[in-house]
Amino acid sequence: MKKKSTSIFSRRTFLKSSAITATGLSMGFPAIAKIIPSSNEGTKVIEPTVKTPGAKGAYPVSLFSKSLQWLAVPEMVKEVSSMGFDGVDLTIRSSGGHVEPKNAERDLPVAVQSIRKAGLNVDMVVTEIIDPKSALNESILKMLSNLGIRKYRTAFIPFDSSIGVEKSLEKFNIQFRELAALNKKYDMQGMYQNHSGIRLGGSVWDLWVAMKDVDPQYLGIQYDPKHATIEGQASWVHSFDLIKNRIHAINAKDFYWEKVNDKWKQKQVPLGTGMVDFPAFFAKVKQHNIQVPISLHLEYPLGGAEDGNKMLTVPKEEVLNAHRRDIKVLRNMLTEAGLV
Repeated sequence: MKKKSTSIFSRRTFLKSSAITATGLSMGFPAIAKIIPSSNEGTKVIEPTVKTPGAKGAYPVSLFSKSLQWLAVPEMVKEVSSMGFDGVDLTIRSSGGHVEPKNAERDLPVAVQSIRKAGLNVDMVVTEIIDPKSALNESILKMLSNLGIRKYRTAFIPFDSSIGVEKSLEKFNIQFRELAALNKKYDMQGMYQNHSGIRLGGSVWDLWVAMKDVDPQYLGIQYDPKHATIEGQASWVHSFDLIKNRIHAINAKDFYWEKVNDKWKQKQVPLGTGMVDFPAFFAKVKQHNIQVPISLHLEYPLGGAEDGNKMLTVPKEEVLNAHRRDIKVLRNMLTEAGLV
């Protein structure tokens, strides 16, 4: 089992933090974030002011909230809670996310409070963070840490065609080391998603090269078996072996190839109906005892919900039923794999 990072506090600091938490709850979450104490021992240590509910098993399943961005947070929380998810993988993105990054100080604590009040976890969030020198990025990391959320997905990085792949990987390595240092400051765990295509992470092994001397405790991978299959239908097992100790979360979704106008394209499909070999994948997860949260993504045609649209072109019940179906399929996969 992977070891979780812990922060050590003196009795005096603990009592002080407890008093602040009690005061802050009456003042609201933003107030808590502003009065949290710091360690006097160099690296800043931040005690979460709101504890997340206990993990529901070794593989808590959250919904990637992009497919419900047509609902405001309170309505989204109500639906997710009724479907049997353990939590919400919340979008903090300027492209229509549930929380706009520039408004995170105001809206993020309120959204997290709403999610937790419904008995759901916020094990991880999806962000646009990738630049370690951005003041906005640092403020969001600090806020996440104050709220007790330790995992976040980063933005993607394109290769620099002017310097080529090798030099690009060297540049990414420097950037990742700087980002890991910022994550360490706030006891955060960044996760870069492997994603098919020509950006960093398409091949998966390129992430191993870019992160090879980066502390995995502070920066790792949100592993996506669908995208790994797209780029390496059979050879994904080798790239998986390279980065298995850096996996901090797993994405669940499915696809198959279809020919459209003489061109082969990905067809996004409901979970379990495509070509991702989930039995083989989850067997690897079990073999290496990779116990991390799972984020369920719905990316197949759902009237625009799959793209995070605010308006639907199909009945909302059709979209909600698709979510109910996929969470049941995923639960069955985990059971059959002997993971729950």
